Amino acid sequence: MKRSYFEPSNVQETLALLDQHPDAAVVAGGTDIVVADRSGKKSLPATLIAIHRVQELRSIGPASTGGLRIGALVTHGELEDSGALREGWQALADASALVGSPATRSTGTIGGNVCNASPAMEVGSPLLVSEATVELASSSGTRTLPYADFVTGPARTTRRPNELLTAVILPALPGGGRVSSAYVRLEYRQAMEIAIVGAAALIVLDANGRCAQARIALTAVAPTCVRVPAAETILRGQGLSSERLQLAADATAAAAKPIDDVRGSAEYRRAMVPVIVRQALELAISRSVPVAVASVPA
Repeated sequence: MKRSYFEPSNVQETLALLDQHPDAAVVAGGTDIVVADRSGKKSLPATLIAIHRVQELRSIGPASTGGLRIGALVTHGELEDSGALREGWQALADASALVGSPATRSTGTIGGNVCNASPAMEVGSPLLVSEATVELASSSGTRTLPYADFVTGPARTTRRPNELLTAVILPALPGGGRVSSAYVRLEYRQAMEIAIVGAAALIVLDANGRCAQARIALTAVAPTCVRVPAAETILRGQGLSSERLQLAADATAAAAKPIDDVRGSAEYRRAMVPVIVRQALELAISRSVPVAVASVPA
């Protein structure tokens, strides 16, 4: 097979190449596409467009909406170390710190992770509870859409063949109180692992310690990472007692549609969903208020 390889130096060059080669694969860190090829799961495509030299995609900075704009080439290691994320979007920092090994985190990018669209991707649930959007550029212009609408299934997204994912945008944090978030996963080991079950939680506590807003999302238990509105409703407007948290955690099991695979059975995953959700909720709350969960009024 004849192969073609290109290394554009900016976004405009990349978009021109995508117009010329709509079947090309865009690669940055290569931690997904190269591993798939070496393991025999999926061969490298005939045409590769390597965007690692596109410096304009490497920055983290303020978004025009008041949130945070993360360039597609920002690595998981940079997200893990980001002071802005640690201060305001802790769940995404938590998830980034769990990706692969230090070598993987220093190479793999958020854009590649999002476009790979694995149901077990660590950053998926944090992006859902952050209500993130993705920015897609083409030679005809730029569009944005909710991350929740971008990933449609395992390895499937709504990216068009001539589009380049240029950024992930986190909107301004919700108002109404103290905001905190967390991501927790079930794993057999602490490094080089893929989530068996994962959960992200974002909580807004008002001045009285009640839940002004709650967002919960699950990882690795459905074809995509999923929000759980029914569980969020149980918490919203309520005091976060231990009993209330357990009600919400138990309600998340109904949203889980896991499969059996080498990492765990569907039955085991479904049983562990409330456990991991409860841990994520408790961690998020502990970051916002330094009191025991059980002492918050019901």
